[in-house]
Amino acid sequence: MRENSTDQSESPSVASEQLLYSLRQNEFVWECLQRLAALTLPSWYLGAGCIAQTIWNVAHAKPATVDIADYDIVYFDPDLSAEAESDVARCVHVQLADLPIRLDVKNQARVHLWYEGYFGYKIRAYTSCEDALASWPTTATAVGIRWIDNTLQVYAPFGTDDLFSLTVRPNRVQITPAIYEAKVDRWTKRWSQLKIMSWEQGIGVPGSRWII
Repeated sequence: MRENSTDQSESPSVASEQLLYSLRQNEFVWECLQRLAALTLPSWYLGAGCIAQTIWNVAHAKPATVDIADYDIVYFDPDLSAEAESDVARCVHVQLADLPIRLDVKNQARVHLWYEGYFGYKIRAYTSCEDALASWPTTATAVGIRWIDNTLQVYAPFGTDDLFSLTVRPNRVQITPAIYEAKVDRWTKRWSQLKIMSWEQGIGVPGSRWII
């Protein structure tokens, strides 16, 4: 397994094996990875909550698939039309139709087009899926994985230390304190052992991805 990450005190091989072991406990993650590979989506990842929450479930001795709200599938396509994104989403849903999971399929190239309407403020357009991942709300959930050429590839821009230590640390470049607090409130009700860092203990310059 190849892991691209920074600021990680564990050796990559140790962290990779730990991630591999935990993710294998979630049968839906593995089904998604193998079936999505067949679609050859551009620069795609399975990521965010379904990865972190699988790790949290295993650490809490819970079934690996419980309490996971959705499975985020992201890709990067310069076609910014909503129609093209809808077509991809339909293909993904067909490919995974028999799995009892909720899917969220988003073209990261067009997030900036709808972000203000949903969150109330503008952000800079992403330049790649990796750029998008680096803006995700917490260090533990800023993890994307994909199955390419029979190899599990991992992109974790902030490393995986926080993920495995059950640390929730805000990535402040795009979200607001209110968004972070809402996530923390929701997560701590399900995973009691999470270590919550304050907004002040977060990383990134607050609002640095905003367009003002």
